[in-house]
Amino acid sequence: MTSRRPAPLPRLTVLALAVVPAMGYRANAAEVDLYGATVSLNGFGTLGVVHSSNDKADFTATEFEPNGAGSSRSWSASVDSLIGAQLAATLTPKLSAVVQLIAQQNYDDTYWPHVEWANIKYQVTPDFDLRAGRVVMPTFLASDSRNVGYGHPWVRQPTELYSLNPITTLDGADTAYRLHPGPVTNTLQAAYGRNLSFRFPAENTVDARYAWGVFDSVEYGAALLRLGYLDSTIRLNSGAALFNALRQFGPQGSAIAANYQVVDKPITIETLGASYDPGHWFAMGEWLRSRSESFLGVSTGWYIGGGYRMGAFTPFLMHSQVTERISSSPGLSASSLPADLAPAVAALNAGLNALLASRPIQFSSTVGVRWDFIKDVDLKLQWDRLDLGAGSAGTLSNVQPGFQPGSRLYLLSAAVDFVF
Repeated sequence: MTSRRPAPLPRLTVLALAVVPAMGYRANAAEVDLYGATVSLNGFGTLGVVHSSNDKADFTATEFEPNGAGSSRSWSASVDSLIGAQLAATLTPKLSAVVQLIAQQNYDDTYWPHVEWANIKYQVTPDFDLRAGRVVMPTFLASDSRNVGYGHPWVRQPTELYSLNPITTLDGADTAYRLHPGPVTNTLQAAYGRNLSFRFPAENTVDARYAWGVFDSVEYGAALLRLGYLDSTIRLNSGAALFNALRQFGPQGSAIAANYQVVDKPITIETLGASYDPGHWFAMGEWLRSRSESFLGVSTGWYIGGGYRMGAFTPFLMHSQVTERISSSPGLSASSLPADLAPAVAALNAGLNALLASRPIQFSSTVGVRWDFIKDVDLKLQWDRLDLGAGSAGTLSNVQPGFQPGSRLYLLSAAVDFVF
């Protein structure tokens, strides 16, 4: 059996190693006055490694990563490692702008930085603002800080939930309006974006068009409650060869392809999140349901977690899961077709039902500890047990021959997060 290669340090890791020694001098954003504008620069990063006990499939943090820990390599530094920088400018008392760049593993196994945010904000009133450009997709509690590991207790956001909407930005506009009834702060947010195109490994692509959403957050002391609704029209090229082959069988095959293929199909996402953080301890949880009239079907993910702060140490626990409303299809009927086409019909029907059954079912239990050992730097150790649903590969990728769907695997992760 061929041994798996050790994980090489990605280029962003080398860059981050050079940044860490200077952090003591750049813990806060550097601000300068430039032609009447106040400009600030700060950054963040994570150096992480993860080991998987299953060598027949890869664990990755997002669908955009082409490989991870498991079948590609025993230990991977690419799953969680990234580095980012943010440049913000206050142009007038009401007008500001921000650009955020992030370098992390891309779908093509490069680490070329991409523009995460690039927008202009107009503060109409202290409680009402408008933004335009590339803005955050405000789906989750952690949407604004999703890539900033230092801002979260665990090594990574739970893939069981966050994989259901891996798209983090919108090219468009958003607005927020805050109300203050007594001790409560209520923030109503609306967003609209279009013409987004994202590439996944194996040249899969997704185009999200006409995405819009409304979100409401209610804060009362240490408590936060957030509700959201997102609607988008998407085009996904997964399974394109299968659906093109089905169309060769006339109206019957075309009807099946139209029913299941994701071509300009609406998808809706409903979210609920809550957190409570009085200081010494914290608890939080989120729930998401995704619906699509296609092979994507209906997926539901959620997690609940918490921890207790003991000086510089924060032990934490979390449980998360994603489930799918699995469906099947009778597929093509061979009764009206020539007998010599029966094998092809059977193969296409099997492929269709394999696609319908490919949606993830996964249950994860997590335990770990965070150690804030230096100002603006933390060290996290985390252990995860992943139980895959019957017949499912869960959120794993790069599945190899001999992989057992519905199996159990373990992850061991270590990460250093920093801000500067």
